[in-house]
Amino acid sequence: MAVVTMKSLLEAGVHFGHQVRRWDPRMKHYIFTQRNGIHIFDLKQTVAKLDEAYAFLSKVSREGGNVIFIGTKKAAQDIVREEATRAGAWYVNERWVGGLMTNYITVRKSIDRLKQIDREEADGVIETMGIKERTKTMKSKARLSKLFGGLRTMEGLPRAIYVIDTHKEHSAIQEAHVLGIPVVAIVDTNCNPDEIDYQIPANDDAIRSLRLITALMASALIEGREGVQQSEANEEHASMADFAHEAEKAKEPVVEVEDSTDDENEVR
Repeated sequence: MAVVTMKSLLEAGVHFGHQVRRWDPRMKHYIFTQRNGIHIFDLKQTVAKLDEAYAFLSKVSREGGNVIFIGTKKAAQDIVREEATRAGAWYVNERWVGGLMTNYITVRKSIDRLKQIDREEADGVIETMGIKERTKTMKSKARLSKLFGGLRTMEGLPRAIYVIDTHKEHSAIQEAHVLGIPVVAIVDTNCNPDEIDYQIPANDDAIRSLRLITALMASALIEGREGVQQSEANEEHASMADFAHEAEKAKEPVVEVEDSTDDENEVR
């Protein structure tokens, strides 16, 4: 049984690609047609690829591995934090620090410093500091939290990474390649699918699309770890989260298949 229905993908706008003029020919295999200058994904293939990615991440989790969720663009930040937290995964949603994986031993020092400040704050040590030292320490915590807040429990390299925007997160993908770490990613019609191990052909801009797919990947990790079937709850979870974030709909790219593509042309 598929982990998601085609109806849910349609409702989330997963099928809308970019403008035809912006396409990457290597995505041709995943494109069904074009309407009003916008490429439309073949959702049968999207369903199949989602199943593959879901099975892979479930296996990674079942074997004790962890995953970094990566999405630093504005539309993805909250989704990445919420879903990674739900799944107990690591995440980066502000900025990818170069060398985070390839130079992990050095980056680990910054993560350890953040955890040290957390302990000092919990133990009341910071309250005993002078004003100048306390201010400096809290500024350091704010900076480190922004960069490494989703990596506090990271004790080694991930078994895989999940990426929302392959163009924006190119550095993370390149580091994964160097280390032989599998990459699961949403690939829109302007992406190069050849650099991704587990490709999810889908809209990588619309909030509802990002939330649905990211919720599925989070549920895969939960299912692998707990041995509990999550697929039946995936769509309901994504729908509830969408309702809570209804105010963000204005941020989504707007695409109408008739003749209202002006807004889409500005965004995608």
